[in-house]
Amino acid sequence: MMRQFQANSYLFGGNAPYVEELYERYLDNPGSVPDKWRAYFDKMQLVPAADGSASTPDVAHAPIVESFALRAKENKLRPAVAPTDLSVARKQVHVQSIIAAYRFLGSRWADLDPLKRQERPAIPELEPAFYDLTEADMDTEFSAANTYFGQEQMTLREIIKALRQTYCGTLGVEFMYIADPAQKRWMQQRLESIRSTPNFSAQEKKDILERLTAAEGLERFLHTKYVGQKRFSLEGGESFIASMDEIIQRAGAGGVEEIVIGMAHRGRLNVLVNTLGKMPKDLFAEFEGKVGSDLPAGDVKYHMGFSSDVTTPGGPVHLSLAFNPSHLEIVNPVVEGSVRARQERRGDARGDKVLPILVHGDAAFAGQGVVMETLNLAQTRGYGTGGTVHLVINNQIGFTTSDPRDTRSTSYCTDVVKMIEAPVLHVNGDDPEAVVLASQIAMDFRREFAADIVVDIVCFRKLGHNEQDTPAVTQPLMYKKIAQHPGTRKLYGDKLVTQGTLRAEEPDEMVKAFRQAMEEGRHTADPVLTNYKSKYAVDWQPFLNRKWTDNADTAVPLAELKRLADRVTTIPPNFKLHPLVEKVVADRRNMGEGKQPVDWGMAEHLAFASLVASGYPVRITGQDSGRGTFSHRHSVLHDQSREKWDVGSYVPLQNVSDKQAPFVVIDSVLSEEAVLGFEYGYSSAEPNALVVWEAQFGDFVNGAQVVIDQFISSGEVKWGRQSGLTLMLPHGYEGQGPEHSSARMERFLQLAADNNMQVAQPTTAAQIFHLLRRQMIRLFRKPLVIMTPKSLLRLKDAASDLSELAKGEFHTVIGPRREHDPKKIERVVACSGKVFYELSAARTERKLDDVVILRLEQLYPFPHKALAAELRKFPNVSELVWCQDEPQNQGAWFYVQHHLLENMSEGQKLGYAGRPASASPAVGYYVKHNEQQKALIDAAFGKLKGLVLNK
Repeated sequence: MMRQFQANSYLFGGNAPYVEELYERYLDNPGSVPDKWRAYFDKMQLVPAADGSASTPDVAHAPIVESFALRAKENKLRPAVAPTDLSVARKQVHVQSIIAAYRFLGSRWADLDPLKRQERPAIPELEPAFYDLTEADMDTEFSAANTYFGQEQMTLREIIKALRQTYCGTLGVEFMYIADPAQKRWMQQRLESIRSTPNFSAQEKKDILERLTAAEGLERFLHTKYVGQKRFSLEGGESFIASMDEIIQRAGAGGVEEIVIGMAHRGRLNVLVNTLGKMPKDLFAEFEGKVGSDLPAGDVKYHMGFSSDVTTPGGPVHLSLAFNPSHLEIVNPVVEGSVRARQERRGDARGDKVLPILVHGDAAFAGQGVVMETLNLAQTRGYGTGGTVHLVINNQIGFTTSDPRDTRSTSYCTDVVKMIEAPVLHVNGDDPEAVVLASQIAMDFRREFAADIVVDIVCFRKLGHNEQDTPAVTQPLMYKKIAQHPGTRKLYGDKLVTQGTLRAEEPDEMVKAFRQAMEEGRHTADPVLTNYKSKYAVDWQPFLNRKWTDNADTAVPLAELKRLADRVTTIPPNFKLHPLVEKVVADRRNMGEGKQPVDWGMAEHLAFASLVASGYPVRITGQDSGRGTFSHRHSVLHDQSREKWDVGSYVPLQNVSDKQAPFVVIDSVLSEEAVLGFEYGYSSAEPNALVVWEAQFGDFVNGAQVVIDQFISSGEVKWGRQSGLTLMLPHGYEGQGPEHSSARMERFLQLAADNNMQVAQPTTAAQIFHLLRRQMIRLFRKPLVIMTPKSLLRLKDAASDLSELAKGEFHTVIGPRREHDPKKIERVVACSGKVFYELSAARTERKLDDVVILRLEQLYPFPHKALAAELRKFPNVSELVWCQDEPQNQGAWFYVQHHLLENMSEGQKLGYAGRPASASPAVGYYVKHNEQQKALIDAAFGKLKGLVLNK
């Protein structure tokens, strides 16, 4: 135990002399050391001394040591002490320090760059002389008990050699920043016991060369056959394919049954063919433009996903390569979400059965913020996946940026992972055996600790960013070296021939065999299973070719509603609620008994409860989703008497029925982009769950715009990928300023086409109840964007009778709430959202009986039939006014006007009532907000002004 403590504690190893010096200063003058150390040393004085007395003070050690040394020289000590003993003891401390230094800093001296462009940096701490150790000490034996080199005693020369073999070869590892001693010990033992040196059999080495040959052979075949076509070549980084193959095979041997891979363009086509087993002839057909597709848009070949089942020593493993847009690293959270859904489907709480692999480029890994956001999810309850294996194709250049003064502000492109204490294995791509060894260590570490780990394959990019670039224009020195490089396959083939592992002609025979296979459009080896289907695979067939107009019975019998209401308002005994929450629960109990109208929060609860009771899992996440930003939800109750921070919460929706589906509500980390990407990935892998992401305020969705543009709105038309993800975006103009008013409805409406999503703005509790249930009960899996209210959450007029939940449906258009004389109506005011209630109040106050107000509850797909049916009720209408809270250049106006015109009769006029166009979503001054609000209400009922459109 002491040996383990000394190997990992900050009080030992390289820090020991520093701590000893601090303690000496403390004993001489406690005020001379930093406060934190003084407090620590103060506590040490409370420990009983060697004589057992707590009152015996400690004294400075240095004077005593010096005194004994002096007396020894004068032979005044009996028995005599050899003069060298003290020197050897001091040197032993220095040896421990240099061991610690190599563990901390050895990677800085590792032989990592295949191009050898930079000299080894000066690191004095790695030199024996830094510790006053000289050549005369090299053959002196010291204790190596705190290492895993396999010897208790070693000469200093042997220790230095072992340390450099372990930490400064073609594999350099960073891990000493990890707080968990068990993880550090594991890594030390794994590396030091073999001195980071691979030991593969002849067949294993041949297999590695075959992988390199396949990786290089595909790229060269494509380069000569399809000249100038973009493919984002892997040449220079071929060892990556050997790494992928090893991880997949080792994962399968360890019990993994499914792997989801996320990666950008570089090497993607190589992975498709050589890892996932896509037939080469199918890839060639894509290059030749011969592949037909029934997708409305489609995508380029290096964005496409693929899936297959491959054989491994542990059985079949299903591989999925996620579809990916050009926005680098944005696929990361999507993959993690997809993996989490698959793990939960299998009951795989630790992540032993489903593995995420993320492949990064060095520049993007250091440069894209979504990397940090995704890493931050890794160890959280709602988003963890049991550890991700990260592979970095580190070609030491980002497009045209390779100067270290420009690429980043950290030593390594992987330094961002230190925020979650993930170890990093830097490895020279020109040493394929070291790459495979690093991949083995990575997979074993992930299996042991369920934590992230990184393999940083340092390589180069033989061609330009794409095949049409001329990289020597901006990187002449780098590409001069690359031009002289024979290639990793050639180097490794020659090495195996020299070792006698292969005959001299075998490497070239492999190349010819692969080239012949490519000419025939087939694989040289095919591990892909063609007829295997996992019992955990999701059948999307029932959800295909559905229409948004398909019927869905969203009503729930009154007796069941009352039962559900009772369950969600039942609190465990001795559970003390906050007085405010206590009133909420009491009111909800009355709502369930029909004594009060159902408000928004209760309507949500009943919708969620009815779904989980019917077998539909519900997952809702966001920055304040448990309580709700505006304190309307309270789906997680907190015992005010609890004494521990991690106990004393209760979720009524998890206790609706004995055999209910899961209900999960997560207060997310403070992230939009990664969390929304995660939920999209989850929903795309689990069509049978209601997956909801809720923004704290609607405009916070701005931070996730890439996810909306590249996945949510276009994923189906580009890749055929469906998702039933629901977005709840609080939206409404109530004087809260530019950043807390608008969910940017106009952006979603601009992206709406091809029936790709649904955009709704419900205005009553019954509407949100039926809308949420419709999203699951109807077999139409498209994203649902809900502009949720703020003031309406507690508005009495927005509440609904319980009977409205027991019958009816979601209404895409709501007409007048009371009877009118149809012949008297001359103007129709159409609107969406909470402005309806202000318009209604103004109409009543002004006693206008020639105007009716229509609410568009669904904006996309546009409800033409429902709107036309309402307009037909009023044959004498001459004017239709669209009224909105938002500025004229925002909101629904520019989207909705042509739809309104389409449903109007000849001779009718269409006008606009709303805020004037604005660069900002809303004003910041409350007085000005009120002035604008009054003006738009007046305009809705006044004479038409400004732009008037005629049918």
